[in-house]
Amino acid sequence: MKSPETPAAPVGSVPVLCLPLISLRVGLPQALGVPGAPEILNQPWISALDKQVLTEPVWLDTLNLAGDEQADQRNHGGPDQALCAYPAVHYTYWAERLGLPLAAGSFGENLTIGGNCTEADVCIGDVFAFGEAVVQISQPRSPCWKIARRWQLPLFSQWLQETGFTGWYLRVLQPGLVNPTDVLHLLERPHPEWTIARANSAKYELRHDRELVAQLAACPALGAHWRRKMQGRTDGSLPLNDDANRLVGPNAG
Repeated sequence: MKSPETPAAPVGSVPVLCLPLISLRVGLPQALGVPGAPEILNQPWISALDKQVLTEPVWLDTLNLAGDEQADQRNHGGPDQALCAYPAVHYTYWAERLGLPLAAGSFGENLTIGGNCTEADVCIGDVFAFGEAVVQISQPRSPCWKIARRWQLPLFSQWLQETGFTGWYLRVLQPGLVNPTDVLHLLERPHPEWTIARANSAKYELRHDRELVAQLAACPALGAHWRRKMQGRTDGSLPLNDDANRLVGPNAG
C-alpha cells in the first residue's frame, strides 16, 4: 500500500461530495460455527457480521442503527463506531482476487457506499447529512480475525489491512431517521490532510514515522481508540507491531 497523497482542497473549503448508498444493513450477534469441529475456522464463535439489508427507514441513535449490535463490545461499538462504511468499488477487486461471490454486506458493514468513493476520498472529521441525522467520520476500520473466519480465509483480514481497503467508522452527531435510499452529503471537512488512506498508512506501513503518528494522534476528530493507540506509539508505551492478535485472534488456535 503506497503512502497516499493528501487531498488538494485547502482547509476551510468543502468539496462537493455525495455518497449514495448501495445498501443499509443491521444485524444482531449470533452463534456461528460447529461445536466440536476439528478445524479452527469451523469452531464456534459469535458475531454480528451477517447483517440483513433494510428496505424501510430506520432510527439512527448515537450508538447504533435500530436493530444493530456488536458481539465484542470491548473492541467494537461505542460512539466512535456507531456505523461502519465500506466502499462498493472494492468488491470487484476482492471477488476477482478471491474467486468468491462477494457482494454488499460481505464485510459486515452497515453502509455500502456507491460510486467510486474510496478511502482516499474521505477524511477523518468529515461531517455528512444523512437523512435526518448528521454523522462524522471518526477513524478507519481495523480489520479483525472475524472477517477471515467468516470467509474461511486465514489471511483475509491481513490482506484487507495491506491493501488499505478497510472502510471506515462514523460517529453520530445528530440522531435521526435514515433511509436506504438516502445520499450522504458532505457538510464540513475540517481535516483535509487526513484521508482515511493516509491514516491507514500512518498506522501500518509508516508506523515508524513517529512525527507522522504524533500528528495523527493530535487530530481532534480522531476516534478515541485510535488516538490512544497513536499516542502510545508516540510515547513508547505501546509497541509499534501489535497487529497479530487482532488479525489472527483465535484463528491461530
